[in-house]
Amino acid sequence: MKFYKPKFWDKKQFSFFSTLLLPAALLIKILIFFKVLFSKKYNCSIPVICVGNIYLGGTGKTPFCAELFFILKNLEKNPSFIRKKYENYEDEINLLKKIGPVYENKKRASAINEAIKNSSNIVILDDGFQDHSVTKKLSIVCFNEKQWIGNGLTIPAGPLREGLSSLTRAHCVILNGRKNIQIERKILEKNKNINIFYSEYKAINADEFIKQKVIAFAGIGNPNNFFDLLEYNNINPIEKIAFPDHYKYSKKELESLANKADNNNAILLTTEKDYLRINSTLNKNIKFLKIKVEIKNRNKFIEEIKKFI
Repeated sequence: MKFYKPKFWDKKQFSFFSTLLLPAALLIKILIFFKVLFSKKYNCSIPVICVGNIYLGGTGKTPFCAELFFILKNLEKNPSFIRKKYENYEDEINLLKKIGPVYENKKRASAINEAIKNSSNIVILDDGFQDHSVTKKLSIVCFNEKQWIGNGLTIPAGPLREGLSSLTRAHCVILNGRKNIQIERKILEKNKNINIFYSEYKAINADEFIKQKVIAFAGIGNPNNFFDLLEYNNINPIEKIAFPDHYKYSKKELESLANKADNNNAILLTTEKDYLRINSTLNKNIKFLKIKVEIKNRNKFIEEIKKFI
């Protein structure tokens, strides 16, 4: 699906289009309300840690889940990742599979049962904050400090799956980026007991590309965040090309990118998610920036995790 995030979603003030779409956003809210009302609850026999978001895409959920997996392993747990099965999200699945076991099913409860049968004693529910059918032991909501909540409206008038009031269901917020007191205040207005932690991306292999000419491309939730990370690590692309989130590149598009790189004596550099989405026969001349999430006050975060497991 080719879906570019509308620019008006991230404007702080209402726009003509956001106002026009408010009735549709209200209708979707009503439909979700009734869906939640009639959802059957599944109580799991092992702890379920949910890592989700309310801003659609680009909040760093998947790399954060990877870091959480390592934390749980160090706490002598046997964690697994749980995902709802979607055909267009194989990039995230493949990224998680490089780290640990992944169980996916159209029903998350069924995937959890499969993980339990295979000796998992705790699971990480990657992207399930809006799934009210599974009871969570701990819910963590991820935001990116740069985009925050955009215009503050729900889909399709804005980028939110649900409003900030949903944070009453969360135990922790992970804010990727710089410390922001104003954002913290807005979060605490909704849930005064919530714990707020900060994280940042660390580029592991940036040194490989600093002295090279680079053409950067990305098909993720917020491509500009990737481009900013490159520049922060002294990688200055001669061209930046953005594609829609979870984009499936055609052979023709990849050949066009390769020709562009050849003509400029440059290399093609993308995200690890994009790299894993590209067929192995077509990604041989493409490099990717490997990143990890670094949690600030990591020890305090680990102590918080211990309370729930």
